Amino acid sequence: MTGLHAEGNTMIDLSTLAVFLLAVLALFLSPGPNMAFVLSYGIAHGPRGGYAAALGIAAADLVHTLFAAVGITALVAAWSPSFDLLRYAGALYLAWLALQAFRQPGDAVIPHRKDGSLVRVFRMAMINNLLNPKALLFFIVFLPQFVDARRGDVQLQLLALGAILAVAGLAFNAVFGAFSGQVGKFMERNPRAAQYQSWFLGSVLAALALRLLLLDRPSGR
Repeated sequence: MTGLHAEGNTMIDLSTLAVFLLAVLALFLSPGPNMAFVLSYGIAHGPRGGYAAALGIAAADLVHTLFAAVGITALVAAWSPSFDLLRYAGALYLAWLALQAFRQPGDAVIPHRKDGSLVRVFRMAMINNLLNPKALLFFIVFLPQFVDARRGDVQLQLLALGAILAVAGLAFNAVFGAFSGQVGKFMERNPRAAQYQSWFLGSVLAALALRLLLLDRPSGR
């Protein structure tokens, strides 16, 4: 048999998997908050900062997948205030990060070679993704489209699809992070690059915070 298997049954056939990967690639190529986050931290902290952001986003994707598979995401989405609570919390967190970048020009990018700062970037990327209500809704709208109950356990199919998405996203964002990191290295040749990088980072984070605040609730909520 082809595709992914569970308990002797084909869970995801190759044609479905191919369509899923094409859809995922199209999503990755569309500019969004994850791309902006990886770009800003790659430029600010170098390639390793881009990798750390990519890992944080992938970790959050796995958490979203687990929540979607066990039904937690659907329960949260069914509670009307949850969308606003998540977006306000996410916007506040991003605004705080932006303020730190603006208040400490240069400091946000100078320590990019320290492991501690990379752990912080990983944590920030993960929290940013987890507090994005659009990401939460994405996993209960997008993944189920590629699930076929006749092909095995639905939860296992969701977990498999989410894991594939997370790995594909990690690969894409890592490459993008390496590219943005090289841009950051080029900028370091400028004497004022650290300040420019901090301003860029703060501006991106502030824009992401504003984007969350301006999100419309899904219809019917």
